[in-house]
Amino acid sequence: MNKKSFGDRLVAAPYLVWSAIFIIVPLLIMVYFALTDANGVFTLSNFSQIGRYKKAFGVSILYAAAATVITLLLSYPTAYFMTKLKVSSQRMLFMIVMIPMWMNFLIRTYSWVTILEDNGLINSFLRSIGLLELLNVDNLRLIRTPGAVILGMVYDFIPFMILPIYSVMSKIDKSLLEAAEDLGSDSLSKFRRVIFPLSQPGVISGITMVFVPSVSTFYISKMLGDKTTLIGDSIEFLFTALEPDYNVGSAISLLLMLMILVCMFIMNRFSDNEGGGVLM
Repeated sequence: MNKKSFGDRLVAAPYLVWSAIFIIVPLLIMVYFALTDANGVFTLSNFSQIGRYKKAFGVSILYAAAATVITLLLSYPTAYFMTKLKVSSQRMLFMIVMIPMWMNFLIRTYSWVTILEDNGLINSFLRSIGLLELLNVDNLRLIRTPGAVILGMVYDFIPFMILPIYSVMSKIDKSLLEAAEDLGSDSLSKFRRVIFPLSQPGVISGITMVFVPSVSTFYISKMLGDKTTLIGDSIEFLFTALEPDYNVGSAISLLLMLMILVCMFIMNRFSDNEGGGVLM
């Protein structure tokens, strides 16, 4: 028993070391900077300056919520459709959903610049068919807009919504659907009473996995957005400016992390932690 216990600890040692170096230590450094001033003296004044970024917080939450809702509306029927196909077709669509995730995040986002810019693919196509001339405009303003930022979020994070919902839906016992049909349920009633309730863990997991990175993103807004500043942009600026303010930047990061943890905790309260629920 002791040898097995020692072996378990030995196997877990690399993971514990990795966690300490790349997770715990950076978090402790962030907390240290958030609670000290430039001279290393303990202070809470960094948090008093967060009020200057309340607009960035609000816009970030608004954009992330919009992207999450759109992603859910697109992903749920997609996942449902996938479960109705043959196993081979399901695997093919699963691969199609996964392929974009194999590419670099920056490349995926930058590709939308080529598509949406004034001389991009969409405007060039509309110009070639004479639609822009008919509308009496040089081009449609597709980039540098809030819609472009939300579109980028949806595109980059939609796999994180589809996959957990599909994972849960594919495990729903078909006998439950047959029983509902035997009891006289039509398609709508079967969906409302059986399919959706059983797929809720995947939905909650997907919402969390999309909302969390969306609310803290900064590169998408930098490439596709207008002058609206998200909270991720503010944190990046505080850390990369000519005169960086690590203390305020860390305070904002700490507050954002706490907000995300609260969000995840609330989501977990609605999840049964089965078949795709988010675990904390």
